[in-house]
Amino acid sequence: MELLNNLALGFQVAITPTTLSLAVIGCILGTIIGALPGLGPSNGVAILIPLSFSFNLDATQALVLMTSVYYGAMYGGRISSILLNIPGDEPAMMTTLDGYPMAKKGRAGDALVLSGFASFVGAFLATIGLMLLAPILARIAFLFGPAEYFALYLLAFCTLGGIGSQNQAKAAVSVCLGLGLAMIGVDNSTGMTRFTGGNLHLFDGIDFLVAIVGLFAVTEVFVFIESHGKDSTIGVKLTKITIPIKDIIFTRWTILRGTLVGFVAGLLPGAGASLGSFLAYMSEKALAKDKSLFGKGDPRGIAAPEAGNNAAAGGALVPMLTLGVPGSGTTAVLLALLMTLNITPGPLLFTERPEVVWGLIATLLIANFVLLILNVPLVKIFAKILQVPASILLPGVTMISFVGIFSLSGSHFDLLLMIGFGVLGFVLRKLEIPVVPVILGILLGEHMEVSLRRAMVLSDGDWTYLFSSNISIGLWAAAVIGFLAPIFLRPYLKKPVAHKTDIK
Repeated sequence: MELLNNLALGFQVAITPTTLSLAVIGCILGTIIGALPGLGPSNGVAILIPLSFSFNLDATQALVLMTSVYYGAMYGGRISSILLNIPGDEPAMMTTLDGYPMAKKGRAGDALVLSGFASFVGAFLATIGLMLLAPILARIAFLFGPAEYFALYLLAFCTLGGIGSQNQAKAAVSVCLGLGLAMIGVDNSTGMTRFTGGNLHLFDGIDFLVAIVGLFAVTEVFVFIESHGKDSTIGVKLTKITIPIKDIIFTRWTILRGTLVGFVAGLLPGAGASLGSFLAYMSEKALAKDKSLFGKGDPRGIAAPEAGNNAAAGGALVPMLTLGVPGSGTTAVLLALLMTLNITPGPLLFTERPEVVWGLIATLLIANFVLLILNVPLVKIFAKILQVPASILLPGVTMISFVGIFSLSGSHFDLLLMIGFGVLGFVLRKLEIPVVPVILGILLGEHMEVSLRRAMVLSDGDWTYLFSSNISIGLWAAAVIGFLAPIFLRPYLKKPVAHKTDIK
């Protein structure tokens, strides 16, 4: 009964004209962003967050808009994967393995519709899972003290570095850089300034949004200038759109299995949609009797990763909302949005601001149907977006980033700082050092420090207090395993590389 009452509250918030309009706009923008190679959900959300402040949206409206962009980008990433053999983002990489070969057989429309349907099932069932699991996990979170939260933050850093990077040492460097940046500003305990260099603009620390937009959006502009300076063209012609009923029926269990695998992967802090997509594809291939069809346009090779990455996107929202720990790079950006709006994710969020949580869940249920409509009958329109020339795309991304940040802070220093983060992100990309751990360090560094200090105060300086409960010991063990396991498992779980085909 309580669940139904909460859901009714959510739909009261969701069915207002403003909220519905924002959800539809977010779905459209997200699909466009996802369809453009290289941008992806993290960059798209980071670019558009400042706009939510420019239009003075309240907390629920801003979160609905950005989460709809998130879901839309997860849907849209498959378009360039299938038509260009270029993933729109990393989670869509597995879709290229069978999506592009199927398109080359003259079935591009069938591949797009099948992937859209699999995305819908994965995202919709994941939203249901969010609705059912989030309140339960929120109750469990009340058992957490400062020692448990410190171990939880450590787990987020370790799993993000271990799973999301090809080199644990580089991931550790990225995390330390983020934690170091989080130390800039006035110490809340002593009132002393740290690493400000006497610059008054740094007394309040590094602004989340400035760092995120710089490291994602501005960096992407630099990378795009360097490596993608030519106009995009569609590699496979998209003619008619049909609904492949036989393929949908054939892959029905594949979609459900991919959804389950992806959702569980999304629940792991730091794992995200990339792991969900990869595990869904590999598990389906392992179960297949005839594995020789995979990589040659097998519908299961499209349905599994698309269901997996979209389910993981929904699953990643669970730890973000209930524990305040992002489940992916994109939810790290969403976490920054919530903090900027003075909303603290965690178990109290469900009791103090239920309209935010349940309004978001109800809106996502509606948004999935909007995305199904956008990504099946209207997919030809979005496919044309791939022809946007760089001379239009680059100035547009740059303008949105600069105008958005300046409208938020009105500070020229923040614009220079954003450019500085863009240069830093570009250097990190060239050195193959992951950027997301830097963001996570800036976001969670202060909270991790506060938890450690509280733990030391409660224990009178006894560091063994950090291992004083079964929960904290379990989290420490999971953190060590999450960081070290990929070193030994990566040779066996090496991602397949799609066959490179010249696009004319």
